[in-house]
Amino acid sequence: MRGSFDEVVDETIDALEDEGFGVLTDVDVQATFAAKLDEEFRQYRILGACNPGLAHEALGEEIELGALLPCNVVVYETDEGAISVNAVDAMELLDLAESSELDVIGEEVHERYERVVETIDDSVGDADA
Repeated sequence: MRGSFDEVVDETIDALEDEGFGVLTDVDVQATFAAKLDEEFRQYRILGACNPGLAHEALGEEIELGALLPCNVVVYETDEGAISVNAVDAMELLDLAESSELDVIGEEVHERYERVVETIDDSVGDADA
């Protein structure tokens, strides 16, 4: 993707908000490694996103699901210097709970995350475009 790293992070947060997700955690991996390990690392952010309505519904079906929340979206600099955005596959994640009642919720989260990534692709663009 084109654009500065910070622009892509901001676009990702905006796109998540447009789909009803709030960012509950924002881990700056590069800064953490520098501070805690005195090690350099590429630009890498882990955004812990949660849609309160869907989380409420899912926790109502499976109380232990909280161990899998929030769902992570990562924004990072690739080896080639481009910016990549990836989201957890909620359907695969919810398969761990082995509860068919969660399938509809997983599909909804999956579709929303797909729209988030598409929005970012459209807004920021692809580095190869």
